[in-house]
Amino acid sequence: MNPLTLEYSDRITIDLLQVVNHGVAKELLQKMKYAMPSNDIQGYGQASVVSEKQILDWSDALILVVHPSYYRKLEFWPKSPKGEIIEEYSNAIRKVAMELLQSFSLIMGMDKDALLGLHKQLVQAYRVDCYPACAKPDQVLGFSPHSDTCTISILKQEADVCGLQIQHNKKWVPVNPIPNALVVNVGDVIEIWSNGKYRSIEHRAVANFKKGRISYASFLLQHDEVEIEPLDHMLNFQSPQRINKRVRHGEFLRSTMKRKMEGKAHTKMARIETLA
Repeated sequence: MNPLTLEYSDRITIDLLQVVNHGVAKELLQKMKYAMPSNDIQGYGQASVVSEKQILDWSDALILVVHPSYYRKLEFWPKSPKGEIIEEYSNAIRKVAMELLQSFSLIMGMDKDALLGLHKQLVQAYRVDCYPACAKPDQVLGFSPHSDTCTISILKQEADVCGLQIQHNKKWVPVNPIPNALVVNVGDVIEIWSNGKYRSIEHRAVANFKKGRISYASFLLQHDEVEIEPLDHMLNFQSPQRINKRVRHGEFLRSTMKRKMEGKAHTKMARIETLA
């Protein structure tokens, strides 16, 4: 496999990357297409719905847990693509994720396997979002602003439609797709571990007037029972005070799912109260 090539959307931070030469075969990337039966929505829906009066995003999602295999609920798995393609794709993405976590470990001043070890058990979830074309795209959002509650997320975008945007200098900046590249996003857990040095990035998806699109996101996270908190060596003269308290990852994840997505407001759950 060729060494990972990182295309920085921001040359100063490591918040969001587009990775090429990642070793995931182009043919496998192209196979990840979902046929959504018109008469069956099992496994599809929207997360973070807290009120019947809430204005929903212009999208539908299928969410699967793919690793470890005993977490899988196969009754939600679609008939197309076949299970073996999802399996092959997920394994390839997990291999990329493990290499990235090793690189981030070194960047954060630790042994290369330190971040993997902190997970206790590496869990991988997979989300497919379908954004239909919209006659009034300026009046809806495809996906409300948020940051990811995982360690890192890895996204495959469709090459011919731009919908992903990131918050940068208080402006929304489009992330133009690079063909066959994978978008890597730093999640909330790395922000907590690094005591805010490496911040999870706020992002959203917008609708398109002419064409619908589908995105394929993989989330790498730890077991529910793992406790996350700032790592001792990330406290220094520039950031001597702990920003976040110790929280159980499962609690943090589920508290986020019970509220409407509003940027990074959900991260206050992990903040020390005097700083929240």
